[in-house]
Amino acid sequence: MPVRVKVPRAVIEARRQRLAALLQEHRYLPVRELCRLLGVSEATARRDLAALADSRVVTRTYGGALSEFNARFPSFGQRRQAAASAKQRLARIALRLLEPGQTVYLDSGTTLFALAEELRAHPVAPLNCVTGNLPVAECLAQVDRINVHLIAGQLLPRQSVLLGPEAARSVRFWQFDLALLSAQAMRAEGIFNSSPAIVDLQQAVLSRTRHAFFLLDASKIDDPAPALLAPWSAVPALITDATPAAFGRAGISTDSLQILRSPKEARLDDFSSDSDLTLPDALL
Repeated sequence: MPVRVKVPRAVIEARRQRLAALLQEHRYLPVRELCRLLGVSEATARRDLAALADSRVVTRTYGGALSEFNARFPSFGQRRQAAASAKQRLARIALRLLEPGQTVYLDSGTTLFALAEELRAHPVAPLNCVTGNLPVAECLAQVDRINVHLIAGQLLPRQSVLLGPEAARSVRFWQFDLALLSAQAMRAEGIFNSSPAIVDLQQAVLSRTRHAFFLLDASKIDDPAPALLAPWSAVPALITDATPAAFGRAGISTDSLQILRSPKEARLDDFSSDSDLTLPDALL
């Protein structure tokens, strides 16, 4: 009898990220072409497509699949209204981590825009702010002694963000004191995002920062998202309003996590440097 080899979860997630990226690039691909590009069997390709369809990343068609990332992704305005009060609370906590003279990276997403609004109302300066988030850049552009730097990349209008290989390459010219990041979902396996392109950019940022925090409200627990950014063992620190009970119900262990839930806890010196952050090879 043939011996069945169990494929590590990280390898499966990496393959599905690659599949999603291919569909995002080509819009449509038949199953046979996906098998050729990924070097997998038709059965494996169909299982991966089913998983991505369940996460609403692709639409399966007869003999292939269509990417739905750009078409179905909610607009910036729509996302800004979701969990708005929770995002504002997390933004106020993150604001306490900012110190004059820092070079900081502010990620895409509406929680980081809420932080930009807090920073505009209560400036911390001088500050170098690097971002691919266009609403963040516009919000902070007129704040005295906050220097805004846009990364390179292709503009995705619905997301109001710059993405792509150029974006990931451009952040490697920087060394950040602090990176404040967003994501689409928190699940038992780790932190997920909506696109492999976003994950590529965030991993480049994580490789160039001393400290990093993810700003994720409780609504992100068990949300569907296809692209694994990092398992919990590689997550540097978290700013969240999610309770231990909510994490427990989702099967998320927080024993080794550094978590901020209150502005009073927000002292950067109390958190270890993330310069030794390492991600599994399958995710790099």
